[in-house]
Amino acid sequence: MLTSLSIKNFALIEDAHLQLQDQFTIITGETGAGKSILLGALSLLLGKRADLSAIRNPEKKCVVEGAFQIDAYDLHAVFEEHDLDYEPQTIIRREILPSGKSRAFINDTPATLQKLAVLGNRLVDIHSQHDTLFIGDADYQFQVIDALAGNKDELQNYQASYKSYQKLLQQLKELNEAQKEASATYNYNLFLLNELKEVELKEGMQEELEAQYQELNNVEELKENLSAALHHLQQEDIGGISILQEVKNRLNALENYGDQYKSLSERIESVLIEVEDMSVEIERLENKVEADPETLSFVNDKLQQLYSLQKKHHIDSVEELLQLQEELAQKVATSENAEEEISALNDRIAKAKTATQKIAKKIYENRKKVIPQFQTSVEKILTQVGMPDAKLKVALAHTSNFTPKGLDTIEWKLAANKGANFNDIKKAASGGELSRITLAIKSILANYSKLPTIIFDEIDTGVSGDIAQKMAVIMSDMGQEMQVISITHLPQIAAKGNYHFKVYKQTENEITKTNISVLSKNERIEELAEMLGGKEKSASAIAHAKELLN
Repeated sequence: MLTSLSIKNFALIEDAHLQLQDQFTIITGETGAGKSILLGALSLLLGKRADLSAIRNPEKKCVVEGAFQIDAYDLHAVFEEHDLDYEPQTIIRREILPSGKSRAFINDTPATLQKLAVLGNRLVDIHSQHDTLFIGDADYQFQVIDALAGNKDELQNYQASYKSYQKLLQQLKELNEAQKEASATYNYNLFLLNELKEVELKEGMQEELEAQYQELNNVEELKENLSAALHHLQQEDIGGISILQEVKNRLNALENYGDQYKSLSERIESVLIEVEDMSVEIERLENKVEADPETLSFVNDKLQQLYSLQKKHHIDSVEELLQLQEELAQKVATSENAEEEISALNDRIAKAKTATQKIAKKIYENRKKVIPQFQTSVEKILTQVGMPDAKLKVALAHTSNFTPKGLDTIEWKLAANKGANFNDIKKAASGGELSRITLAIKSILANYSKLPTIIFDEIDTGVSGDIAQKMAVIMSDMGQEMQVISITHLPQIAAKGNYHFKVYKQTENEITKTNISVLSKNERIEELAEMLGGKEKSASAIAHAKELLN
């Protein structure tokens, strides 16, 4: 429950502090006094975006702080999930700086607005007079029925199963689109792939073929030059080897005349060995080089195939051709294996659909089970608040169409008067009747939601004094289960509160500001009398106020 609310430099409030209690609390004040400012400030603690124009003095920061006693509401998991420090007395603070920057803290730990909203939804339900229209929304109707049905775990399981099912359907859609695209180009891709495979591509093959072509295409020149080189090396008496042999013999004769001569002798011997080895290699190459027109033609054809493929695909190397071959193979495989993949995916989809339908069926059964009692409970409360002939019908249908809420459709229908036809609840009820219906639903939910605090903002709009008094009884009864705060302009409701705050405006030094004070019993009588009869507060109004309060 909300135990205190501190507001500084917000709208017309300079500095206000409320100490709140459990049970049923009333907030009253003249129109324009600033009752809505309290809700605006509280909304900042619940994750609403800050508005720089809400700062009273633009040179100072605005601070709103609320203390919540939460040890009775089993919120440890929420704090752990969002990496927050749990404290039984949790403090939420919001600051708006003059620069416009907004900061939020939960137990002095910086927090995002999303975290404020998640926690706020578990702490406070603010219900304004405009929210009565939500009663006709299917999402809200499901929310109420599911709360009564205890469908929280089933809905979480359904959401997970539903998302998996939708993901598989998306995969099937994408696979079908890819298969359709692949099929359209399958024959052409297969032709290109076979064309590449025919060449038997290997890394480095182009360089090898080009070298082989150069050798085979220049056999005569190679043989002529190798033969001449060998002749110059091996020619008797004047050949290179003979001359080097003679030089070696001359230097060998000088070895005993010093190390420098011995070194020269060793060096020439090394040169002679190298030249003799080269002579053997040249002779081997000369014998190997032979004209081979058939091989030359084969190599040339292979090279022309490579050059043609590179030109065709606008690429420059065998490596790029190999990459293209791999890509084409994948496209061809996609088309050839698509039916098998689609079949396997359809099997998974069928299983996911069955599992999701099973959970949805359980949710439907739980909803269906609580609807009769819900209708009866609402009608009973409506009888207490002046709608004795009102009948509520919850039309729940189980369909084959998946939605985030299950396989069901829902519609609340109302027959407000005896003999009237059932119609959509928003069309069948007036504003005052919607207020009473909303209160009936909220009072029923109070026993299921375990929500610490609910705030009604002028939910009594459009109802008479007698009906307002009956509505006040219901809110007072709700206050036995949870903290209930009602902002009201009707004395019949104000009198039923266990505690009473008054919001009022004061002007000092030509500056208007809003103040809030808790009323004593005598002050409550004065406030109720003013609400009944105006500023004059006649004796009869005072007497009536005392009667209401007692």
